[in-house]
Amino acid sequence: MDAVFKALADPSRRALLDSLHARTGQTLGELCAEHSMSRQAVAKHLLLLEQANLVVVQWRGREKLHYLNPVPIHDIADRWIGKFERTRLRVLAKLKRRLEAEIDDSQED
Repeated sequence: MDAVFKALADPSRRALLDSLHARTGQTLGELCAEHSMSRQAVAKHLLLLEQANLVVVQWRGREKLHYLNPVPIHDIADRWIGKFERTRLRVLAKLKRRLEAEIDDSQED
């Protein structure tokens, strides 16, 4: 997971992931055309994204197509965000029960 967090820490890499989310299966040239980075910079960022398993590649003839792999992001959401969400939902459910109990008590008076 450290590699995923490292990859997501850079705004340029997040922008590349956003591009692949909008239209997956892009070549290096297509990604370069969308961003104001050199070909070498985009290639370097894509390599790091590949190493983090956020981008997978498929060769089609001489073209290397880049595809978004959302699984590592899902794993982060499940492990890091999901557990915090459960706590918040429990607190909201407890608050709801308290408020409903207060409403019931006030209606009895």
